[in-house]
Amino acid sequence: MVLLTLRPRLLRLQYVPFGLAEGWRSGLCGRAGSGERPEGRVRLRFGPSPTGFLHLGGLRTALYNYIFAKKHGGTFILRIEDTDQSRLVPGAAESIEDVLEWAGIPPDESPKRGGSYGPYKQSERLDLYLKATETLLMKNAAYYCFCSPQRLEMLKKEALRMRQTPKYDNRCRHLTQTQIEERLAQGCPYVIRFRLEEGAAPFEDLVYGLNRLDPASVEGDPVILKADGFPTYHLANVVDDHHMKISHVLRGTEWLTSTAKHLLMYKAFRWDPPAFAHLPLLLNKDGSKLSKRQGDLFIQNFSQNGVLPEALLDIVTNCGSGFSGNRLGRMLEELISEFDVTKITTHSALLDLDKLPEFNRMHLLQRIECANSRQQLVTELQTMVEKEFGDKLMDSESLCTDYVERVLLHRKGHITHLQELVSPNYSYLWFRPVVSHEQMLNLSTEGEKICRVVMRFFQTWSNRSVSPAELNNELRALQTQFTSTKYNDMMKVLRLALSGKQQGPSVAEMMLALGPKEVCKRLQQAVIH
Repeated sequence: MVLLTLRPRLLRLQYVPFGLAEGWRSGLCGRAGSGERPEGRVRLRFGPSPTGFLHLGGLRTALYNYIFAKKHGGTFILRIEDTDQSRLVPGAAESIEDVLEWAGIPPDESPKRGGSYGPYKQSERLDLYLKATETLLMKNAAYYCFCSPQRLEMLKKEALRMRQTPKYDNRCRHLTQTQIEERLAQGCPYVIRFRLEEGAAPFEDLVYGLNRLDPASVEGDPVILKADGFPTYHLANVVDDHHMKISHVLRGTEWLTSTAKHLLMYKAFRWDPPAFAHLPLLLNKDGSKLSKRQGDLFIQNFSQNGVLPEALLDIVTNCGSGFSGNRLGRMLEELISEFDVTKITTHSALLDLDKLPEFNRMHLLQRIECANSRQQLVTELQTMVEKEFGDKLMDSESLCTDYVERVLLHRKGHITHLQELVSPNYSYLWFRPVVSHEQMLNLSTEGEKICRVVMRFFQTWSNRSVSPAELNNELRALQTQFTSTKYNDMMKVLRLALSGKQQGPSVAEMMLALGPKEVCKRLQQAVIH
């Protein structure tokens, strides 16, 4: 029997007598070994490929794994599946873990955090895959394939010409031991293929129910170890899920048709498989497929644009299934408590990102109303204001914690992103406008008098707590002191003096956000100019 030993990215040969191979069949190959799972222990993994940065579909898969694990007191694992070395994107692996932490669903075990079942990068587990491949070779469940890329391409073209589904014709599974050794001695390049056996048993998927797919009847034997010494997805995931003691596999429905093939591998190893649940597709609202080419779907873009992680988690679950009901504004703890895998349907989830601003508005409101998270927002907003306006700031008080917190409390429910508060529409909050006497006269000949009357009103304010509606009533009462200015025109004068703008929040809301002291300073400045 010819077996493999692995050196960095190269496969070399080791000749083993057939007697020893038989011993492996009756010994190691027949045991579950250290990968045996403790009874009842729930362990789930998210296995992204670092061929790009995490997008919304990947975050949704990670989220479902996380909430399933936490629902059952289990462990959530991040495993980086970087076996396709030709497509790796520098920094993507590290970014994926950073995004999970930002989203509030950090892994319990990962490349960064470590754990008892590492390494957590597949490129660092090559010896494990090699040993598994040797086991399959000795059990005659795998074989060497020497077919050239040119021959494989010819098979594909011929199948397409005949309007058939392209598949490998299993030519090399019939090579004798002598033929294999001759080709190896000649230095012929090869891969290792798994021998698909007919009559695959049906399996129960937690979402799609009973599946009766027989992969041997529809496809050729799959490659499990490539010529560069790296495994394919099929081998690496089966081996890793076993050795990492994964109890449940939640992944996209695109892998449903491969599951029967993976179960044949579990059977060949004599390992107990995990339970499988395949998540229905997450599609655009028009039914088209989400694509990494849609650059705006990368989580980093959402984060940079001020979208809160809670809003993303809420919208990707709200449009799907798996919960007792769907409602806007759910927090992660509620998602965990309401999750039920038996409620996941096979219907695709249609994602309407036009609704994301409303989700974000709701979750930003909730953050502002929570004292702890509000303080974090105050710090973020102080940094934004200083960066955006710098020397234009009216004075040091504009960055005062009490003032910034008051601004947040008065604008909660009105803004969808924190960045809105440093947009031109809200610039009046941070520096005083310059309003000319002519601008005031264009609105009312009593502009100066209006400013003075309202100043006297606020000088006796004594920090009362009133609502915008109550303040409006008091301002309306002041209007009776002006003979030629209607209430609406009086509001226009005050809005201009306070903000330099003709549109925006109500005058009462502006005043309550600015505070009596700042209102008086601005009205005084309007009178002087």
